[in-house]
Amino acid sequence: MTNFNVIAATDATGLAEPFDARHLIDGRWQASADGATFERASPAHGSLVTRASRGGPQDVEMAISAARTAFDNGTWSQTSGKDRATLLLKVADLIDRERDRIALMETMESGKPISQAKAEIEGAADLWRYAASLARTMHGESHNTLGNDMLGMVLKEPIGVVAIITPWNFPFLIVSQKLPFALAAGCTAVIKPSEMTPATTAILGELVIEAGLPTGVVNIVLGYGDPVGAAMTTDRRVDMVTFTGSTAVGKAIVSAASGTLKKVSLELGGKNPQVIFPDADLDGAADAVVFGVYFNAGECCNSGSRIIVHEDIADDFVGRITALSRKVPFGDPLDPETKVGAIITPEHCAKIDRYVRDAAAGGAEIKLGGGALPVPGLNGQFYQPTVIANVGSQMPIAREEVFGPVLSVLTFRTLDEAIALVNDAEYGLSAGVWSDDVHTCLEFARRAQAGTVWTNTWMDGFAELPFGGVRESGQGRELGRYGLEEFLEAKTVMMRIGRTRTPWVDPQTA
Repeated sequence: MTNFNVIAATDATGLAEPFDARHLIDGRWQASADGATFERASPAHGSLVTRASRGGPQDVEMAISAARTAFDNGTWSQTSGKDRATLLLKVADLIDRERDRIALMETMESGKPISQAKAEIEGAADLWRYAASLARTMHGESHNTLGNDMLGMVLKEPIGVVAIITPWNFPFLIVSQKLPFALAAGCTAVIKPSEMTPATTAILGELVIEAGLPTGVVNIVLGYGDPVGAAMTTDRRVDMVTFTGSTAVGKAIVSAASGTLKKVSLELGGKNPQVIFPDADLDGAADAVVFGVYFNAGECCNSGSRIIVHEDIADDFVGRITALSRKVPFGDPLDPETKVGAIITPEHCAKIDRYVRDAAAGGAEIKLGGGALPVPGLNGQFYQPTVIANVGSQMPIAREEVFGPVLSVLTFRTLDEAIALVNDAEYGLSAGVWSDDVHTCLEFARRAQAGTVWTNTWMDGFAELPFGGVRESGQGRELGRYGLEEFLEAKTVMMRIGRTRTPWVDPQTA
């Protein structure tokens, strides 16, 4: 184990006592109607982190009723853009105030490094501020070229009640990619965070109440996909579902929502490639590849888990990333120096390892890692930084989302071959290219089938730019003005000016 940079348990303290998470329904914090609860332990430390109310059908029913009433009575949907923006900005300020508290809860529940968690909470506050700017600048259209006697307008109206279902890997950041945009549009919401990371969404509920959000506009029901998420997806009073998570669950949501034909927005999985050409800055590319595959322990839909390297530089480049991988600090997520923390559950850790074992059995070569990573002083689940070469394009590890710190290496000879490998996947979330030739980068960007293409960088993101995938990586977009449009309906209004309409029936007819 001395071949890896392992950070042992520190003297840093976690939580003084477990967090008590309850449902937020119609402005009140309450336990489940049947009294059910569940617990969440730290994946890094093994200690109890959260005791949460476990929602059932009655809790979902009350939450949806509250959201429906709040929308229909117009207490939020009919407020001005200025008033919505003012409240969203208050929430952003409160997030900044509570950044350390939120980050600690996220680290303890998810196992991610504390430094990364703090950066994500800062980014979430920026999303709330950006959404506030959209609330004030949202507008429809007018058409005055339809003739002297006609004026056409397109109104943008909130879609209604939105069910927001979020995952465990970026719980606070992802709810902040959805909720403030829904609120900016004038919608009301019912939120279900992952049962593995419920606490930070509950804290967000505290902050929106403190900011002065009207009763019933935001409701939170904690618990499991069945029955909570299922009921939110099928209820006729819900106008839209926005979900981030696995492609399999996304497909199930589309099927369930089809009974009411409600709108569904999905941000799903990815098997994201980076293509490295010989003329690239190889040191910069190696650093970005290592970042892309180990960030959040690889438990990231944008993980750069598949690299496609020109065969002339493949051995050299694999050597660079293997050497660099050994230096990445894995270990106690409470240490500010740690860059990679724990895997979310023992079951998921075992799933990651099965992909690696199957690849080796199929002829791939494990260049580095490929097993559990003991961390002195901790009894959680950690996985080694893993690099696998000689991967065939049809192997599961090259095509399926491993969701762990595992890098698959494929090779290519020509640009056409590289793009064929990039597009030979069910997913289409993101892709990257490394080359000093701008023509190569532009051609790649135009031909790669992905929602985001990075050139000579990886995983940069901004609130102003839309995010989402194609094919089995999802439908719809988050962030940017597109992220607001997801929560709006277009209504056409046609107005005749004066009494100029030609009668359909001649009144002089006998």
